[in-house]
Amino acid sequence: MFVVTADQVDSRNRPDIVAPALSALNERHGERLALPADRNAGDELQALTADAATAFDIVTTLARGGAWSVGIGIGAVRTPLPAATREASGDAFVAARAAVTRAKRAPLRFAAEAVAAPEAAADVEALVGLLLTLRETRSAAGWELYDLVAAGLTQAEAGARLGITPQSANDRARAAGLRADLAAQPALVRLLETADAAQQSAERPEDG
Repeated sequence: MFVVTADQVDSRNRPDIVAPALSALNERHGERLALPADRNAGDELQALTADAATAFDIVTTLARGGAWSVGIGIGAVRTPLPAATREASGDAFVAARAAVTRAKRAPLRFAAEAVAAPEAAADVEALVGLLLTLRETRSAAGWELYDLVAAGLTQAEAGARLGITPQSANDRARAAGLRADLAAQPALVRLLETADAAQQSAERPEDG
């Protein structure tokens, strides 16, 4: 299981954005969440899912824009689940707490942790960190093109929607690292799945 815990950056000096973020996460991911995303404490939110693609999307969505410190914990969750995410417990929640604490001090404001097989989470942190580093230098125009392509348009269609030539769209895509970004995403989701499987193996060692 995956627990994403995110803490709003500089919340004392900025408007509270937890409520709209929770609404957006629950609307976007709905049934793929084990429980509705929830306010954990004050300016924190927390989401629980068994789906690696959902966990990846939540992490990268929250990491965009620098408004959150984001931690992901990978591991077991105590069952049966309670009525609310903030009432749940287990290794994944312990790991998520450690991850978001480290994320607050990290340059990329992202960290990944696991209790049972920490090396697998370290791999997730390193490689998701590379993607976030690539995205750090992306311009608003690059994000504009990315959002259209990620929504299903071809690069040419996205360029036409933006009123730019195919060559301009290609130049913008290259500057934004769109090909590398989009190619990396399925691999990173598989890495999260592998990390989750590693936790399960470590938590249930074979007899003998």
